[in-house]
Amino acid sequence: MLVESPPEQRAETAPAPPTRRAVRAFGLFLSVAILVLVALASIAIGAKELSLGQVWHGLFEDSGTYGDVVVAERLSRTVLGLLAGAALGLAGAVLQALTRNPLADPGLLGINAGASAAVVTAITYFGVTSLTGYVWFAFFGAAAVGALVWFLGGSRGATPVRLALAGTAISAALYGYLQAVMIMDEAALGKMRFWTVGSLASATDSTITQVLPFLLTGTVLALALARPLNAMAMGDDTAKALGADLNRTRALSMLAATVLCGAATAACGPIVFVGLMVPHVVRSFTGPDLRWILPYAAILSPVLLLGADVLGRIVARPSELQVGIVTAILGGPVFIFLVRRRRTAQL
Repeated sequence: MLVESPPEQRAETAPAPPTRRAVRAFGLFLSVAILVLVALASIAIGAKELSLGQVWHGLFEDSGTYGDVVVAERLSRTVLGLLAGAALGLAGAVLQALTRNPLADPGLLGINAGASAAVVTAITYFGVTSLTGYVWFAFFGAAAVGALVWFLGGSRGATPVRLALAGTAISAALYGYLQAVMIMDEAALGKMRFWTVGSLASATDSTITQVLPFLLTGTVLALALARPLNAMAMGDDTAKALGADLNRTRALSMLAATVLCGAATAACGPIVFVGLMVPHVVRSFTGPDLRWILPYAAILSPVLLLGADVLGRIVARPSELQVGIVTAILGGPVFIFLVRRRRTAQL
């Protein structure tokens, strides 16, 4: 005759459900696997069709054939997409936490506008024609606007609302300047047209080398801000009680977002919606903890950017559609959906 175990014993022998931390960790591992697959697709698939043998030969042998050259170009393009995507995702997550606005993106504080205005100025008034020259003008333009937004937002007395208002006002003024210069100078219009839509097609080892130190610095700084930004999310008074330095955290958040977005924009041009969509979607399954949002955003943002780049190369063969156009096409409907869902949740 079978004797049924007491409930207490059954509870002790039953397998424990997976913890939320373990699920998040597994999701992070799965995200890395997806990123690796998308990166491989970015190297193997393009506007010019290559066999898998040619791709393999181009990656691991150096004979200078046509296929090898194409693979080398795609490899630089993929590396830049990985770096720029991670930078935009981290910048978006930091800015959403800083402004306490889940629909904020790196363009909110005028960083993209500053980089674009600097590049059009370099082309029109300084005769800069190479991507190498664009990089430094774009980066310093983004940095200058970031500093100006911080100053106009009240510097040490800055608040999320004041920073957002200052960034919006400066963006409007700079985009007006940008349009005026491009209309009056047809040569500048022709040169800027490709850069302003955002593209990975001009990626080179030199470009990657120039922006890499800034991207690494910004990444380390953003990840280090997870705890103080978590404290600030609970309100200024609570954050102070927990020992967070509000002014320092806001200043460092502005610096991290400016460095990340400025370097990515300098290398690729202004690419929209990546910094908005990915952190917002990540927050829906990680919760509000930035210690998880930031790593997820750094991994999944390159998945979106490289995936959009591969899609742009496929749909317009034998030419290609710039990644900035693809992300805008994909991001528009997603943004409308996010806004409507947020409005519905508030009703």
